[in-house]
Parts: sequence; C-alpha cells; structure tokens
Amino acid sequence: MSTHDTADSEANPPATPFHDLDSYVALPRVSSLTLSPDGSSLVVGVSSLNADATTYLTSLWEVDPSGGHAARRLTRGLTGEGGAAFTADGDLLFVAKRPTEETGDDKAKPALWLLPAAGGEARQVATRPGGISGVHAARSADAVVVTADAMPSAADEESEQAIWDARSEQKVAAILHRDYPVRFWDHDLGPAAPRYFTAELGGADDEAELRDLTPDAGKHLIEAGADLAADGSAVVSSWSVPTGRGALRSQLVRIDVATGERSVLVDDLEADLDGPRISPDGRLVAYLRESITTPEQAPEVTLWVCGIDGSSPRRLAADWDRWPGQPVWLPDSSGLLMATDDDGRSPVFHLTLAGGLTRLTDDDAAYTGVVAAPDGSAAYALRSSYEFPSEVVRIDLTGEAAQRVQPLRGPVPRPVLPGTLREVETEAEDGTRVRSWLALPEGASADEPAPLLLWIHGGPLGSWNAWSWRWCPWILVAQGYAVLLPDPALSTGYGQDFIQRGWGAWGQAPFTDLMAATDAAVELPEIDGTRTAAMGGSFGGYMANWVAGHTDRFDAIVTHASLWGLDAFGGTTDAAFYWTREMTPEMAERNSPHRAVADIRTPVLVIHGDKDYRVPIGEGLRLWYDLLSSSGLPAAEDGSTVHRFLYFPDENHWVLTPQHAKVWYQVVAGFLAQHVRGEGEPQVPEVLG
Repeated sequence: MSTHDTADSEANPPATPFHDLDSYVALPRVSSLTLSPDGSSLVVGVSSLNADATTYLTSLWEVDPSGGHAARRLTRGLTGEGGAAFTADGDLLFVAKRPTEETGDDKAKPALWLLPAAGGEARQVATRPGGISGVHAARSADAVVVTADAMPSAADEESEQAIWDARSEQKVAAILHRDYPVRFWDHDLGPAAPRYFTAELGGADDEAELRDLTPDAGKHLIEAGADLAADGSAVVSSWSVPTGRGALRSQLVRIDVATGERSVLVDDLEADLDGPRISPDGRLVAYLRESITTPEQAPEVTLWVCGIDGSSPRRLAADWDRWPGQPVWLPDSSGLLMATDDDGRSPVFHLTLAGGLTRLTDDDAAYTGVVAAPDGSAAYALRSSYEFPSEVVRIDLTGEAAQRVQPLRGPVPRPVLPGTLREVETEAEDGTRVRSWLALPEGASADEPAPLLLWIHGGPLGSWNAWSWRWCPWILVAQGYAVLLPDPALSTGYGQDFIQRGWGAWGQAPFTDLMAATDAAVELPEIDGTRTAAMGGSFGGYMANWVAGHTDRFDAIVTHASLWGLDAFGGTTDAAFYWTREMTPEMAERNSPHRAVADIRTPVLVIHGDKDYRVPIGEGLRLWYDLLSSSGLPAAEDGSTVHRFLYFPDENHWVLTPQHAKVWYQVVAGFLAQHVRGEGEPQVPEVLG
C-alpha cells in the first residue's frame, strides 16, 4: 500500500479514502461536544492534519442545534485548541498553547482562553506555570474551576515558575517518588501533580487570578473525574486514596469553592467511585460505582445517586444487566440520560429517579458526549458506528423513536466506504450467543470469496461498537480482506455473566468464542476459509499471541502492544495493583501465552511502542526473542526469520502520529499480503514518499 505523489493522486484519485493512506490520514476527525447554557450553540472539536502532515491539530467549530445553518470554524490557533466550555454568559472558554514574545515556542504552556459571545478576538484569561489542562464553568455563575499541574514545594506562582525554569534550563528530568503510581499510559507522573484552581472571570479584560482549592492534592487527583455545581458553589470530584501495598481506590469528595474546605461525600471500601455529576438544582449527585475485583469476581459497574451532602446513597436501575455509561442530568433534575454498551451498539437511555428505563435510540450506532437542551425537549450527541465516524445529531426527547434522531449540519461529511457491514451470530461451546460485525469488501461473493482477517478488540472490557480511527477495518477491506470484529467473553454490552465467563480465564472462553465466531464467518459463501489471519492490539494482542500458540488455522498473526509473559507483566504495567487483583500467580501460569511458544508455527508480526506504559516494551522484546529462539519457527542459523518486529521508539500504546500510522498500516498490509495471499515480501522504505 504505497502513497502517491500529488500528480498521480489527481490523475487517478482513489476509489475511497481508504484505498490510499495519504487520503485516509487527511480525513478530519470530530470529537468532543459542548452546549451553551441557552441552548443556542453547539461546539465540537475537529482534528485535521497540520501543514506538513506530521501531526493533528484540533480546532473548534460551531454547529447550529436547529440545523438551520452550516457549521462554522471558530478558532485557528497554530497549535490547536481543546477543552471547550461555555460560561454562564455564553462566552466560549478553551485551552490552547499560544506562544508569546515572553515565552517563545519552547516555554509556552497551555493557558485558558475566552472567545466572547458578542464577537471579537479570543483573549487569554488565566495561566499557570505548569500549564492548564482542563476547565469547568458554572452554568449560572461567573465561577470557573481549572485543572493544572503544580509543583509540591512551590509557595507561590513565582517560586513555581522558578522550579519549572530551572528543571528546563538544567535539563533535569529526574523524579523522586514516594508513592504510587509513577506513570500513566504514556507519560511520567511527577514531580508536578494536578490540582484544582478557581477564579471569577467577570467582565474585566485583565487575566483572572487563580486560587488554589487543593494545595494538598498530591497524586489524589490523577485522572480524576469532577463536576462543578451550576451556581459555582462546589466541586464534586473523585479522590484516590492509598489502601496499602501500592493499591489505590477512589472516593468522592465535595470541595467548597469559597473556602476550599474538602469533605468526603461518599466512601465505599469495596468500590471505586467516579464520574460524578451534580443535578441542575444542586440537590443530588449521580456517580458510577465500580466494584473492586478479586481473582474470582469480575468488576460490576452500577449507577448511584446521593444527596449533595452525601446522604442517602442508593442504586438506580438495580435490575438492569448493563454497565451504565456517563450520566447526564435532564435540566429539571428529574432523571438522567446515558449512552450504554448494548449488543454491539451503545444507545442512549433515559432513566428516571424512580428507576424507570427507556431506550431512546434504536439504530446500530454508538453515542458519546450526550448533552441535554436547557428546555428538556432534546439532547445532542456524537454518533458513530463501523459505517461512519462521529457526527453531530439531535435526539428528540418528546417524539416517536423512529424519527427521534436527526443528523445536524456538522463540519465533516461521511466518507465513502469500500464495502458493506453486516452482523454474524453463532453459539459458543457452552451455548452462549456470540455476535460480531463483519466488514465485507465490494465484490466479495461465492465466485470471488475474500480472505478473512479476525480482528480482536482490546480492553478486554469493551466492545466493537463505535468507529475507531486507530483500529480502522476499512483500510484492510479496501485491500480485499473481509474483517471480522467479534465480541467474545469479557466484552461489555451483553450482561454481567458474559463478562464473568472470561474473568481470570483469558485463554478459555474468550479464545473459544473467537474460534466459534471465526467458524461462523468462514461458512459464509463470501469468505475464503483457506486464507485467514488474526490480529489484535493490547488485550487483543494478548489473544493474538494465545491464538498463535493454540491453533495453526491462521496463515499470519499480527500482535500489537501485546501481553506475552503474564508472570512479569502484572508488576511492570502502570496500574499494577489493578491487574494483580485478577492476575494471581496461578492465573498467570494458566493463561500466559509465552508457555506455548514452542507450538507457534505461524509467522508473527510483533508491533510495539517504547513509550507504552500500559503494556511495557519488555513484553514486546521478550516476545520477539522467544519467537526467534524458542518458537516452532525459530530463526535460522544465519539469523533470518519469517517473523517481523515493527518497533516505534517514540510511540505509546497506540500509534498516533500520521506518518507512523501510515507505516503501521503499510507493514501490516504487506505482512498479510505475503503470508495470506502468497505475494512477495514487501519492501517498506525507511522514509515514506
């Protein structure tokens, strides 16, 4: 899959954007959604390639909630914008890093900016020496609360700026830790840590003075979820607390904005509490409770509500066998909206405080970013599926379901696909229903069946139900493959028992479910069951490794950011305490793919990024050496091997930069073409043309 120069592309345009990697990475991507307090303006983020096509920059666009006028671009910063939020007066706040004469490019930090509702240029309204990462704005008051990293030893902004400058000028990157965690996904934690700061913006043009609400936060607010009351009086936030032996759990706290006084709102010794949302009338807090796992018991996620003072916590919809998504209050505080994984989709549900449950959307899509109109007549959301990427829609909360969802005039049209999507269902060995999405290339038929690529999702607690720019099956469909996207045991959206089937037994029900889904797919006349491959990332990479050691039915295996030796993984990942709750030494011994390395007789493409802290690079390095030294297809005496290792020194758990994404798909497509289709070994250039 090579790129084309401009002249060739203009003379022979690709059939779809998925037939050409330059066209694919250039597709704009819609993300995030926020609504003004009066309901007159929706703002979304749109990520597009920069001028030299080496990174994505996000700009903010306005979408008309009535659908009357086309979307219009609001921001044009050279480094992009994010974290949009509306003030009570309708001004738009956002976070952006814009160099000034004082800071220059090297020292510029993300700051808080304001775009006036009345028009005019955006202005900077708040800064912190370590930058600002997020903002919450009160819906009916001038108060804002921002999240910003702060140095623990700094007494004020001046001393903190001196610390940041000294570390930068002296090239000091060392961090002395005294607690856990020390890193997260792809970045190191410390010495600075997040805190909440508050300010009243008012009408002045001067920058607002930020006041520290959590000077003793330490690492308690890492990856915390929070909400600001409509009147700006209080923040409710998750707050992580140590439980000994390197473990953490999260409680909910209430922080008084006027005084900074913090009190524990809800604490549950057997669960993590997160995702708080304060009701518009300020009386209640809705939140998610995730039970702390054991080696025998999978997590259970449930929705709860309590008083703003933490009183009378109670579970909502106790008989509902689904994991609730992030709750969103209706404007009259009578109930909640949420998008929830369900049978390969993620529809929007309405839940009353009395426990009444109604499904509002009935299409094959997944919804995110749900917001409610101030009059309660409608909601807005981003909608996607494997047939289209995220688009902005309006959900009528009063009419019939068949006409309930209407697309709005968003900033990005749907791309043309190179095939069609259908569902495949079968039964597992134990009689459990297993379903999958199947993406078929144009022209696949009984006369010209397509080779099959089994693509296994990560998580493992997740579902193939929404468009993914990172894991896009249509690029391989454009190459002629049928791509199977199954939801095996441990997948969400099928009930608690379906998750429990695979808990602590990764190599059992998840594996047999995947094989059952593959069996069902190859029985279709459009599928060539003699040419097949399996691929996955993260937990999907783990399963690809397990598949490689437990069946020879596939012609090639692609394993990205994968777990290989469970005997070592648990203590090296970024949240070891979570994984070791399930991954006992006995579980690791039973379910570790490395134990079957001698039985691997299928060519394997290993892919790993060095900045991956969730599945550390040691997993990829150990897998690569084991394949060369101990697999059923070891390296020859001259060092040659059928296996390949695609290594990214500066990528993380995903591969996010545009040019590296092109390399990823080029190498994967070439490896599959060689071993599934019998084509020659591809020659991938060191630098893409």
